[in-house]
Amino acid sequence: MYALITDGSITKHLSGNRGIQVGDIKYARDIFSKWTEAERNAIGIFEIISDNTKQKDDVYYNNTNQTFTYDADAGTVTATYGDATAKPHADTLWTAQDESDGKGTEGEVAYRGLKYNFIQKLKSQVADELKKTDWYVIRKTEKSTAIPSAITNHRNAVRTKQASMETAITNASDTAALETLYTYTKQEDGSTARPLGELPTL
Repeated sequence: MYALITDGSITKHLSGNRGIQVGDIKYARDIFSKWTEAERNAIGIFEIISDNTKQKDDVYYNNTNQTFTYDADAGTVTATYGDATAKPHADTLWTAQDESDGKGTEGEVAYRGLKYNFIQKLKSQVADELKKTDWYVIRKTEKSTAIPSAITNHRNAVRTKQASMETAITNASDTAALETLYTYTKQEDGSTARPLGELPTL
């Protein structure tokens, strides 16, 4: 991305994939690939430098729009983010005022929080894993054929791990704690793991 600087201010954002007219002169799009940075700067076109210092994972946070700043002394255009806002980790309930305003019933869920969404996703993953061996259960029901112990043990392990994972999600104190549960880190043996752990799989 590029910015056109006119009289010391950003007047236009450029994608770099089409030509541009600066003043009375039209330039082909190859100025973005064939011209040097100094040559583009000389006619007021500067490549935008992204500063992502404050950008956070949008699974857990709402990031601000970028702010574009031209520094005449440095000869740079920078795109920066403001402070990100954590998405609610718990459900948001309708208040008495909301009910008075006709928005919803006090105490009922207005918006689902991250915990609810993560647990629903986990339940879906558990269902997918158990579905792989559901046919053993169906066969036992229809034909009285015993389910192999390895299969029974696996299905029990999946449900046990599901319970512990749901407890960890439910007990997370805030959005940052939830993010930590899902963050993979390198272990001493070179593998990666996350505090939440993983469901057993076949």
